[in-house]
Amino acid sequence: MLQDTQLDLLLINPGGREKIYQNLGGSLTAIEPPLWCRLIAGYARDRGYSVRILDSEAEEMGAERIAANVADLRPRLTCLVVFGHQPSASTQQMVGARDACLAIKDVTPEQKILIVGGHVSALPERTLNEEPVDFVCKGEGPVTVVQLIDQLKSAEEADLAAVAGLVWRDLDGKIVTNKPAELTKELDTDLHGNVWDMLPMEKYRAHNWQCFGDLASRKPYASIYTSLGCPYKCTFCCINAPFDVNRYRMRKPEAVVAEIDLLHNTYGVKTYKFIDEMFVLNERHVMAICDLLIERNYDLNIWAYARVDTVKPHMLEKLRKAGFRWLALGIESGSKHVRDGAQKALKHEDIISIVRQIQAAGISVIGNFIFGLPDDDVQTMRETLELAQELNCEFANFYSAMAYPGSPLYTQAVTNGWALPENWSGFSQHSYDCQPLPTEKATAADVLRFRDEAFHAYFSHPRYLDMVTQRFGWDTRHHIEDMAKHRLRRKLLEDVAEKIA
Repeated sequence: MLQDTQLDLLLINPGGREKIYQNLGGSLTAIEPPLWCRLIAGYARDRGYSVRILDSEAEEMGAERIAANVADLRPRLTCLVVFGHQPSASTQQMVGARDACLAIKDVTPEQKILIVGGHVSALPERTLNEEPVDFVCKGEGPVTVVQLIDQLKSAEEADLAAVAGLVWRDLDGKIVTNKPAELTKELDTDLHGNVWDMLPMEKYRAHNWQCFGDLASRKPYASIYTSLGCPYKCTFCCINAPFDVNRYRMRKPEAVVAEIDLLHNTYGVKTYKFIDEMFVLNERHVMAICDLLIERNYDLNIWAYARVDTVKPHMLEKLRKAGFRWLALGIESGSKHVRDGAQKALKHEDIISIVRQIQAAGISVIGNFIFGLPDDDVQTMRETLELAQELNCEFANFYSAMAYPGSPLYTQAVTNGWALPENWSGFSQHSYDCQPLPTEKATAADVLRFRDEAFHAYFSHPRYLDMVTQRFGWDTRHHIEDMAKHRLRRKLLEDVAEKIA
């Protein structure tokens, strides 16, 4: 009997940076290893399936090259993994995913395509109706993928109803949503993601800001996770869409550091992102990882997410010794009223205090701020910019409020009939057709204009530039000045200007 040599599974990380970031995608943004491609690949390979990963983002492949690769490999199942590198990135990645699926179906129309991801889990039926795919996964993916391959390999007719988490069409064209797959509990054994050999490790690079002072150290680079999910319920966040519940699961610290051992010793990686939506949360978990990293003395450059109310001052010295050089804080708004409305109750003085304590420990801060939250007006947005400038963090991200599918804000927007972007690319913060939410007192154009001007006001402010020069040197200052020269084109603002003219 001839052995079945057909590739069981091809996982594709879709690209499309040019549509998502415009001219910022060329050199300023990070190129990260695709976490969920890794997790699904490891889960499937451990169970005896043949697997490959095609990271079209890292390889800078257009849709036609993706389709040609699929035609050459002829996998039993092609899976587009649309999770992104942060929860909000999933929706905007649908642009590249759709282009890839259209091209694949054009070249090999018989190819079976499954699509998974946060956006997909939030809108499974709509995704199946609108996208050129055969199947949709509602859930995190690994169990559904493996069960679907089993059915496609079956000598008998596939029993799609038996695949947990699958959304599909029956013979009458009716959409069927199967029972959900159970969340994977054993992260270290089932979702270890140790398939680095499948990835183009030389292609990945850190964000520019993570390597201020030594921009040449952006490569080699890797992102890993220590936990999945988030116990909080911020109205603008869609982190828990694939999980249906606010489930927070942690890996064992020993497994996390063993992965860093592998990456450091095999690929020479010293620059890392901890991709957890909330790393600095469980003190025992965090401190155990720090202790193990301190023992190794790798001289790492790690950044991770935290909350103002989860960072404890007594943790900071150990975090810095372990290699955490950056913490990203979701400050969101300068207005307490607006923060409260977004389920982000923080006191002004506490924000300032913890930022100063983090900086005093030798850890840089990335402040994340949002303009256009439901209770915002021009005055409260101005308060947010003023708070950002008062804090003078080493870097800042300025966002427009978006109703991402899977977030409470999306449900609120749909219920109230608020205008949403016509295309998924419109959910990207940096795209040409970006369209944020309006508020009762500010139009979408007002919000977007304020966000863009706030970016330039912050990064061109003499106080900020002087601080950066002192902390990181003149080369970094010049790099930031060049970065701030980039002006994004915005269709929404061009349309308003045209009407006025």
